[in-house]
Amino acid sequence: MNAAHISTQHLVSQVVLREFTMLGPGGGKLLPFDLQNPEWHQKRAGPGACGAAKDFVAIDSPAAENLWNSVETLVPDALAAVKAGRPFDDPQHVDVLRDLVVLHYVRSHRYRSVHTDAFKTVSDKVRSVVVERFPESLRREALRQTGLHLPGLGSLGSFAERLISQSEVTQDFRNGRLFRSSVEATFYKVRDMAAKWRVEVLTPESGQFLIGDTPAVTLRADVRPWSINMAFGDAQTVVLPIGPKYLLSLGPNDLTGTLSQTAVDDLNAVQIRAADRYVYMHPDSGLESFVRDQAHLYQ
Repeated sequence: MNAAHISTQHLVSQVVLREFTMLGPGGGKLLPFDLQNPEWHQKRAGPGACGAAKDFVAIDSPAAENLWNSVETLVPDALAAVKAGRPFDDPQHVDVLRDLVVLHYVRSHRYRSVHTDAFKTVSDKVRSVVVERFPESLRREALRQTGLHLPGLGSLGSFAERLISQSEVTQDFRNGRLFRSSVEATFYKVRDMAAKWRVEVLTPESGQFLIGDTPAVTLRADVRPWSINMAFGDAQTVVLPIGPKYLLSLGPNDLTGTLSQTAVDDLNAVQIRAADRYVYMHPDSGLESFVRDQAHLYQ
């Protein structure tokens, strides 16, 4: 018997979101900030209510959750090592932290958008190629299916689009099966690509990090403002906040370092720019005004 579908799926790991919480009545709460409504009063919430999407993986979601859990269940020990100042004592901790970055890069709003845009691009190209190379075959098939003669390129293009929409691959795209296989394959592919990189654990000299709902961001810092969201292989680094006082960055060496307030502000702005809709922060971070200003800037 197949396991029940899991509709609400966290794209930001709860084990990471909990690092941004403050204990109070009702348990630990963090502060979500709705970037689409920056002037609204922002209410605190528990990590279970944050960083999730409905039916991100629509087919065989329990198996996908098991894949993500294979990384996330190892994160608490790695985080404990980070907080103890010994993130590199155990090589497994380095692997887990790097996999955590990869996990959030793939299991993301951005990856789903890239997948959707790529499918549309390929479908449009297939339609154009079919009309250009096989017009007579299209006409014959249209006559067979509809009894209509289609003389013009416009009508042939519409019929080609109809055939594409009836194809098995399009049906798999619509029901989520294509995305389900793609997101898992991409996780393994990107993890292999990331294996040559090491992990930098960075802390702020002052201030705090916040985290967005699309938190693993590819980055190039050789231009201003920093360029983000390029392909994984084109990035100088991939950054992921894992708490108010810790941020992971993939680089050539395992190292710990500190960041100036300016660099922290730049990285927080990166989280805001990359977010789908929300960023999350510790309730006492004092970052609300900064986020509100940035939200207006990028609206």
